[in-house]
Amino acid sequence: MAQTASMLAIGDELLSGRTKDKNIAHLADVMTMAGIDLKEVRIVGDEPEEIVAAVNALRARYDYVFTSGGIGPTHDDMTADAIAAAFEAPIGYHPQAYALMAKHYEARGMEFTEARKRMARTPEGASLIDNPVSVAPGFHIGNVYVLAGVPAVFQAMLEKIVAGLPQGPVVLSAAVECPFGEGDIGGPLGEIQKRHPDVVIGSYPKFDGARYSTELVVRSRDGEALSRARSEVEAMLADLAASRST
Repeated sequence: MAQTASMLAIGDELLSGRTKDKNIAHLADVMTMAGIDLKEVRIVGDEPEEIVAAVNALRARYDYVFTSGGIGPTHDDMTADAIAAAFEAPIGYHPQAYALMAKHYEARGMEFTEARKRMARTPEGASLIDNPVSVAPGFHIGNVYVLAGVPAVFQAMLEKIVAGLPQGPVVLSAAVECPFGEGDIGGPLGEIQKRHPDVVIGSYPKFDGARYSTELVVRSRDGEALSRARSEVEAMLADLAASRST
């Protein structure tokens, strides 16, 4: 069985539209390449109770939960406290994170303020996630990985994490261009899907301003199963084209 993952993107700015999230698409790409199925993504605002509820729901259902955002130095960065509450764990300064950041700010001649110290707080029992971009680490506890929201930092942290996760077989895919609309192919395509339970056939409608068409994508971890299903899809389209030309 493939490992499963979910994501929780945190921040009022995502829901207001002020910030356009880039981390969801990146995580989806990385999980696909790692052979891990990304099954669900949620977005919540800076509300501790909502973060706690979402984290607990996701960590109970999936092998991995990745969060983004809310671990900075300001008052509205609530993720660390919410994760601690979700695990019913006390929160405090992580000794390694505190020392790392104190050294970093000292080397830059900057005061290690109370606000900056907030970024060294983790739930008790958490392990750090290295941040090669801006030093302040993420952390993980249980099956929950807590990452920064800044895309460059999120990506760097995720690279560190995925390197240590069990890799599954990669999902293979094949695209089939279809000149017909979904209404024309829905019935026979559904029958093909029933005959091939070990593949997933996705249907994505297109409209060029004049006519409808569809892109069909066949996905499977089994190359032979994918090939068989794809051949049936192509044969179905050829039959439909032939019937339209007579």
